[in-house]
Amino acid sequence: MFMGEYNHTIDAKGRIIVPSKFREALGEEFVVTQGLDGCLFVYPNDEWMEFIAQLKNLPGSKDARQLQRYFMAGAASCEVDKQGRILIPNKLRESAALEKEIVFVGVLNKIEIWSKERWEGNNDYGNMDQIAEHMSELGLSF
Repeated sequence: MFMGEYNHTIDAKGRIIVPSKFREALGEEFVVTQGLDGCLFVYPNDEWMEFIAQLKNLPGSKDARQLQRYFMAGAASCEVDKQGRILIPNKLRESAALEKEIVFVGVLNKIEIWSKERWEGNNDYGNMDQIAEHMSELGLSF
């Protein structure tokens, strides 16, 4: 399980130091792909394979095909180098607007990589009481 928030920078070549707590859980090879809300998703290989299975089981609708393309077209296999860095492909850097300051966020079975600006703009916790109330209607207890 991934949790926590870590601030880092991305260098001019598109390399990012992966937080050491995340490196251990990710293993030697893992997948980075386009995420939702303007971030990137990082999956350990076993979680990626589970996600792929879910994508395969979607109905043959246009929305399902589009979602499959979205996640698969941008996916890249990554390995950590000896300095603890990964290289984020240019297409993924552009889609997440990664320029200098970035934020790694552990979210259960995956990691999200955000530009610091987008992270701060997308994560206003002022309405958490409303969200929590709605989630309790779906069966989540606190």
